[in-house]
Amino acid sequence: MLKSQVRPALVMTLVLCVITGVVYPGAVTGVAQLLFPDQANGSLITRDGTVRGSALIGQGFSAPQYFHSRPSAAGANGYDAAASSGSNKGPTDSTLRSLVTERVGAAVADGATAGEVPADLVTASGSGLDPHISPANAALQVARVAKARGVSVSSVQALVRAHTEARQFGVLGEPRVNVLQLNLAVDSAFTLRGGVVR
Repeated sequence: MLKSQVRPALVMTLVLCVITGVVYPGAVTGVAQLLFPDQANGSLITRDGTVRGSALIGQGFSAPQYFHSRPSAAGANGYDAAASSGSNKGPTDSTLRSLVTERVGAAVADGATAGEVPADLVTASGSGLDPHISPANAALQVARVAKARGVSVSSVQALVRAHTEARQFGVLGEPRVNVLQLNLAVDSAFTLRGGVVR
């Protein structure tokens, strides 16, 4: 009796392990590689044969000649893809309040008008790895980038417009700018006084 129950149970366990652990993942991977190879491989952005990052994962930029990403709370220094998370700090948290106040002050020093600073310029996203900023955030950074590059504001504005993505299907989400793609475009279009930034 026991033998007649154990054998079918073991056979079914092995069959289901093969189906759910080998066949199904292999089929999904194969279809993804065939139909969506870029997305299946991480939406990697390459330049001169070198992977510079992913279009889906934010990176930190702090030099004045680059557009800065949204603040990150992922990991000790931010932008740690292995520690993706928000800070879990709410509007009544004094640490968050002082961070936001400091960031607003920096934005005002950078040319923003107090009371009109975009939220994504001073607050981290839920993942801490948001690769996008709002067009309003990018617009506030244009003058700094243009000055550091020694080019006209209008030429940098044109790059921002060219890299602004519309709402998905015209209704989902908000217009956005991928920071890594924009910074790579800025590097390609403009040189610094000391040479090209790498």
